[in-house]
Amino acid sequence: MTLLSSSVAFDPGNPTWAEIPARAAVFALFAADDRAEPYISRTPNLRNRLRRLLDVKPTQSKRLRLTKSVARIEYTLTGSDFESWLLLYEASSAAFGERARKRLHLRPSSFLRMTMDNAYPRVYVTNRITKSAAADLFGPFPSRAAAESFLEAMLTLFELRRCYEDLNPDPSFPGCVYSEMKKCLAPCFKGCTDERYAQEAAAVHAFLRTRGQSLIDDLSRQRSAASDALDFERAADIHARIGKVEAAANLASPAVHTLAALNGVIVQPSSEEGHVALFLLNRGSLAGTALYSVSGMRHPNEQSGSSSLFAHPASIAPVALDASPVVQLAAHDELETRLDAALNTLAVRSARSTQQLVDHLSLFSRWYYRPQGRRTGEVVFEGAPGQVKKQLMRAISRVYRQSQAVAQDATQPTTAPASS
Repeated sequence: MTLLSSSVAFDPGNPTWAEIPARAAVFALFAADDRAEPYISRTPNLRNRLRRLLDVKPTQSKRLRLTKSVARIEYTLTGSDFESWLLLYEASSAAFGERARKRLHLRPSSFLRMTMDNAYPRVYVTNRITKSAAADLFGPFPSRAAAESFLEAMLTLFELRRCYEDLNPDPSFPGCVYSEMKKCLAPCFKGCTDERYAQEAAAVHAFLRTRGQSLIDDLSRQRSAASDALDFERAADIHARIGKVEAAANLASPAVHTLAALNGVIVQPSSEEGHVALFLLNRGSLAGTALYSVSGMRHPNEQSGSSSLFAHPASIAPVALDASPVVQLAAHDELETRLDAALNTLAVRSARSTQQLVDHLSLFSRWYYRPQGRRTGEVVFEGAPGQVKKQLMRAISRVYRQSQAVAQDATQPTTAPASS
């Protein structure tokens, strides 16, 4: 069984640690017996981690003495934590099958589902993902509590039912507290026509699909009409309602989409010099890695206040003319052609099963909802065709420059404080 890209034989009597790179990687330890399961993990420093696991020390517990059991080491270098988790998942799935999910502590992401196939649709929180309901699943949210908070804030803006029973409208039914508070159209006792409830359900679906923008646009038109009619009191009321809508919409992050439209490209640092790693997000499933070379890319000159990808790079320190290297700059079309080629290699890879889709959503949420200071890389979600490519090129430049800055800081020696 071969799980990772590089493989080296391990001799306990003469371990050649110099052959093992001291870089971030996913690795697997194999015993001589092919029937034995491998040990698979990830590490920020492969050489140090393997020495801790495989060096024989008197103080090392018997449980951790793997030296005599390991015959082969496989590893793949990674450039980011996101890449490590995805590669670890793929290797663990190949080695352990269904048990990989438990080993990696993957939990299904929280979504909102709207039951549009019901005669009287409602919205509820779920972590059950099905491809057939991809157009009516909205997420992912960072947690179930976050999804419930957004759902509650949204329902205060509409009169959609909150009950979960299958309704058989009966005019003699007394209704519930929400109908008395005018927070539900009360289809349970024919408090509205089926057509009116269908209109409300469509408005809620549009709100979820656009993260509130559909309702904001509609209210903005009403506010303008009221102002034009000199009905300033009504315009003020609508303006206040827009504020409530925006507050509710802000509870959903930019990652919340319909599952059918959860598309984009994730940009990560790469283990290859002069490259970034691209991953495709296609209807919630992940595919990667595709390398994109930044050779010839003209990164923005932040010191001059320019944000153009095609501005000339600036040098912080003066460089002698006879010592300055010749930089071969790539044309705009060449950079885009290179990007298209990288993305085309990813387009053919996607989740093969619903369970793999659930696992990919869990991995994506684990990365995306990290605190901003601990999250490496960027994601560019699908949008207008012309804008997406421009945003993606800028994201590539930012991620590459940040990775270079991190690498430069790591190589600089730390100076000890002067003793008093």
